[in-house]
Amino acid sequence: MTDDGPLPKSVLARGVALLRVCGDSGTALTLAELALRTGLPKPTAHRLIGELVRLGLVERTPDGHYRIGLGLFVLGQSAPSVRELRDTALPYLGDLHEATHENVHLAVPDGTDTLFLEKITSRRATPIVSRTGGRLPAHCTATGKVFLALDPRPPHRTLFRLTPRTLVLPGQLARDLALTRARGFGVNLEEAEIGVSAVAAPVYAHDRDPRPIAAISVTGGTRRLDVDRVGARVCAAARALTRALSAR
Repeated sequence: MTDDGPLPKSVLARGVALLRVCGDSGTALTLAELALRTGLPKPTAHRLIGELVRLGLVERTPDGHYRIGLGLFVLGQSAPSVRELRDTALPYLGDLHEATHENVHLAVPDGTDTLFLEKITSRRATPIVSRTGGRLPAHCTATGKVFLALDPRPPHRTLFRLTPRTLVLPGQLARDLALTRARGFGVNLEEAEIGVSAVAAPVYAHDRDPRPIAAISVTGGTRRLDVDRVGARVCAAARALTRALSAR
């Protein structure tokens, strides 16, 4: 078994499982770690990861660890929908960063997670764990709450705790999502990382779409993040980005 379900049977699915583990880890992994996290037999993992290295999709570090390769990065950047969304969003993300001097994200829904397509930060911003291409559980992030709040049929999920403030009771989360819908933006108050909070607003492909395709967020230290003020800025940026996407 893998973290996502039964052990994949096809060669392609097993290769994808290895790529996902490499990508999600954020750090280079040993062969033993790859086998453990995918549930693959070690000889199978060794054979497949070797092929992925030869294809340029995975890199082998000098100390024998494995990480996502440049070839996979290039393939990912070539996806038209991602490239167009990111390119259109960058000016608005930059304006938000200039206004807040905090971390700014562009995220999209990915199953039960929120996936960060872009992150703008600087030395003045609060250090946080997120990274471009990384993901976090939707229920404990501001961007993820936006997706959950506006999804008429949210998928079944287990609500696990990342910090003491993570909402893990279904009733608590339901009330928070209702508040997200009412005020127009999602809030994460130290639910993914202690001392760090965030505000996020939905982005739509067209003004009349019922469900967002992405979300913009500002993430910073809890003590200096003014939720209402930043929420207004994020909502304005998200509306402007929606208008730009609609015009395209």
